[in-house]
Amino acid sequence: MLKNSFLIVLALLIAVVGGGASVWYALKLQEGVGAVSIGGWTAFPEIGTADADPYSKARVAREGVLALGRAEGLSFIAQRDASGDALQRNCTYTVEGTVPPARFWTLYAADQTLTAIKDDRQPAAALHSYGVLRSPDNSLSISIGNRPQPGNWLAVRGSGAMFFVLTLFDTTIASSTGIADVALPLVKKAGCDA
Repeated sequence: MLKNSFLIVLALLIAVVGGGASVWYALKLQEGVGAVSIGGWTAFPEIGTADADPYSKARVAREGVLALGRAEGLSFIAQRDASGDALQRNCTYTVEGTVPPARFWTLYAADQTLTAIKDDRQPAAALHSYGVLRSPDNSLSISIGNRPQPGNWLAVRGSGAMFFVLTLFDTTIASSTGIADVALPLVKKAGCDA
């Protein structure tokens, strides 16, 4: 009798701990259920809608974020550069290319909780579409790192992993079925501090 009770308690403990660990792991991933990947960027187009999968709803609830609805916009997150290396704060990156059509967009560097990394050398923690320099062909080049750069520069301090968050507000691609065909800027590593 005691042996059976022990086995039941052990099975329940394994189920609860294993189930909780698998959910925690699934919620920490930037790829996964409901994700659309374009180059090095990942988005969850259904996250702010009634059609969102249970993992996306749980991610929003856990992080306490206000998810954008389909008509409001779409956020893309990059956690790796073009060569596949994880983004690090002690490195300098260049975000080059064009941004899909949107009424307004923002780009910021974030920590692992997707909170903007604030640097005292810049008044704002993000760059936005109304405040960047563009090339004649409407492309842009943004330097992100801890050393000042000419042109568009986003300051980052500290060490450890980081993410880039590009949010497009009032964009036509949020309601489009061809979201995977959109071209997003390329994230290139320019160098790292020792």
